[in-house]
Amino acid sequence: MFIQTETTPNPEVLKFLPGREVLGEGAREFRTPEEGDASPLAKALFDLGDVTRVFFGPDFLTVTKGEDAQWPHLKAPILAAIMDHFTSGRPVLLEAAGADGGHDDDGVYDEEASQIVAEIKELLDTRIRPAVAQDGGDIVFSRFEPQTGVVWLHMRGACSGCPSSSATLKSGVENMLKHYVPEVTRVEQTLG
Repeated sequence: MFIQTETTPNPEVLKFLPGREVLGEGAREFRTPEEGDASPLAKALFDLGDVTRVFFGPDFLTVTKGEDAQWPHLKAPILAAIMDHFTSGRPVLLEAAGADGGHDDDGVYDEEASQIVAEIKELLDTRIRPAVAQDGGDIVFSRFEPQTGVVWLHMRGACSGCPSSSATLKSGVENMLKHYVPEVTRVEQTLG
């Protein structure tokens, strides 16, 4: 098994491509070791120490290191944990912990706002999310405020905490959404 690694715009995050399906569809983020208990692979990575976040995409995973950790010391144990997991035949996620297909929104909107939200999600899914997945991250819809035109988005994976994430959000995502959905006035990041 050959696992490729790629740097991401976030120096604290490395992207790992195991050459096989990780989730297949959807994404899943683990922000704490306790959340990682839902996945044998995420648990193994957190158990290494110095791992602060794990993100699974369709065919990749990203690992966020702690501030004091150095990639030259952490990369080999991460590669070993990934290889051990995939050669063991264990599932990536335990039965009860399914993949998250995407958007966080569970808000109720009137008919006009619902149409705007559908347009925003469609743009995110077709134009924006595939682009940020190349850098090991994900951006999902959180909520829309029809009165103000503000869209709230949640950054995951390598995008979470990335020094260039605010520039990506403002100059890339905001400009695209405002262009295609005139009701959008601003884009903000949901933290957490």
